[in-house]
Amino acid sequence: MGRKLPPFAAVRAFEATARHMSVKAAADELCLTPSAVSHQIKALEGFLDTQLFERAGNRISLTLTGETYAGKLTHLLDTFLEETDAVRETPGPLRVLSTPGFAARWLVPRLPRLEFARDIRLRVSNGAPSLDFATNDADVVIQWSDRPTPGLRVDPLMASARYPVISPLLQEREDVRRPEDLLRLTLFYDETDDAWPEWFAAAGLPGADLPPGPTFPNCELSTTMVEQHQGVSLAYDAVVRGTIASGRLMRLFDVTTPPMSIYAIATPEARAGDARLAAFRRWLRAEAEADGVVPEPRPHAAE
Repeated sequence: MGRKLPPFAAVRAFEATARHMSVKAAADELCLTPSAVSHQIKALEGFLDTQLFERAGNRISLTLTGETYAGKLTHLLDTFLEETDAVRETPGPLRVLSTPGFAARWLVPRLPRLEFARDIRLRVSNGAPSLDFATNDADVVIQWSDRPTPGLRVDPLMASARYPVISPLLQEREDVRRPEDLLRLTLFYDETDDAWPEWFAAAGLPGADLPPGPTFPNCELSTTMVEQHQGVSLAYDAVVRGTIASGRLMRLFDVTTPPMSIYAIATPEARAGDARLAAFRRWLRAEAEADGVVPEPRPHAAE
């Protein structure tokens, strides 16, 4: 007895509309007219004998049944696409999304050591990289923090202490010798996890009256400003080692903040069996392990 499956065109129209919550956006994705998409959804609702969308004028919202069905379909279609790609003669590029600072300071200098580096298509995001794998055109996202996210496998990649960094030119001009000397310079602050008070306390100056300075959305921008001789930032050791080795930055003092988890590798749980994703994940962790900056891994199935 054959499978009684719904029309595939109707399934695609419904899933795309549910993902975008827009008939027009789904039509653009599928190269159809909005009326054709609406017709396909109606056909699917007829096949299922149930309502998938609530409609009020030009606005739509998923019914409870529609929301459950859409989530399962997206997972199935992602798996279907993965299996289809797996049997193609030539695999496509592995698309990696990260922040510019991670790409420039850590990933790109190491890529020549990766066996399939020529198959990597690197993209960068000016803000926090999107974790919506349905729309971000990525296979792997290097995200800030290792916060668990439903539907994703998140592997901690780096844990790092922090210390002040300065450009050689500014150090020569200001002759910074003691932690107290920083209080007369411009300090750069981070919106996320700023730790200057903790560092000054560790340096023996608890409650120090910190000088005013600009606040940046992330540590990458503040480190870039230091390279331009504009002030001092509190940098993550795991990220700036290469920049210090190149001579563009100098570390100040032996005092550090306690290590904290920073970058993590995010991939869709639906692609847990993807051999290239597993190989890339192992390579990233091996590189971080060589630097001694890998935090304790979470338990996952063996790769």
